[in-house]
Amino acid sequence: MRAIAVSEYGATPAPMQLPRPRPGPGEILVRMIAAGLNPVDWKIADGMLKDSVDATFPLILGQDGAGVVEEAGEGVTRLRPGEQVYGSFGSVARGLGSYCEYALARDDGPVARMPEGMIYTQAAAVPTASMTALSMVEEARVDEGQTVLVIGATGGVGQGLVQLAARAGAKVVATARADMAGTMRRLGAAETVDHSKGDLNRQVLAVHSDGIDVIMDTAADTAGAEHLAQLLRPGGTFVSTTWSVSPDAMAAREVRGVNFQGHPSAALLDRLSDLIDASELRVRVEREVPLEDAAEALADNRAGGARGKTVIRI
Repeated sequence: MRAIAVSEYGATPAPMQLPRPRPGPGEILVRMIAAGLNPVDWKIADGMLKDSVDATFPLILGQDGAGVVEEAGEGVTRLRPGEQVYGSFGSVARGLGSYCEYALARDDGPVARMPEGMIYTQAAAVPTASMTALSMVEEARVDEGQTVLVIGATGGVGQGLVQLAARAGAKVVATARADMAGTMRRLGAAETVDHSKGDLNRQVLAVHSDGIDVIMDTAADTAGAEHLAQLLRPGGTFVSTTWSVSPDAMAAREVRGVNFQGHPSAALLDRLSDLIDASELRVRVEREVPLEDAAEALADNRAGGARGKTVIRI
């Protein structure tokens, strides 16, 4: 089968012909129609997990995808051949991912039936980013009347954070350049701040002189997080997907600091499906590319400046 994989950590992702996997007990084989690109994909290729997981090479890249169940292994009870599914398919230890024609998943893993009426390229953009956003909003305990700053708001996770925090009743301040300000407001942001127009703290404090309640950050390094934390009122919360927070340093400021760790599941995907079906969550696909161009798309994502999700057509 066709796949995009790396032969070792640090290698350039490349098209390969690899054996089609076979589902074992409790597993399903999915014929992939589309795969969603996430920054973690190129980070894994770079070796992000080399000290914690023994990888199998060639390592197929990609976590997210959508397709049709082709085969079901012994003992599978939840998902059946012919069903349209979406979810997370990556297994570094087994060398498996979603940038391929056929992917494996556990029947009890983070894979679920696709939302009603959603096409494959949209569904493939949902899993990691939207599960992260939903879990972060809950981890931050976002509530009605709070002021929430979303750092990295134009990316896949960020756009979900803006929508879900606004849905919870918060006033959302989203970081965005001028060309994305309208999009952020349509997604639910009450205000936008342009991080390219000078110090972000100064811009936020000009409007919110008494500080804000929650920061949800998908971009800052440690120094950036420490600087941003100055915006928080006592009792506030800072949640980081980049693990840039020192909980002890935050506690010294009388705020709660959380380095976010996601736990993808079918139950989370089912909740997202309900939100999507109710038109309470939208996922913006910025770009679609064929499988053969996945390596170039990964390089573009590494360069930053995402305005939505990139989807790979299988």
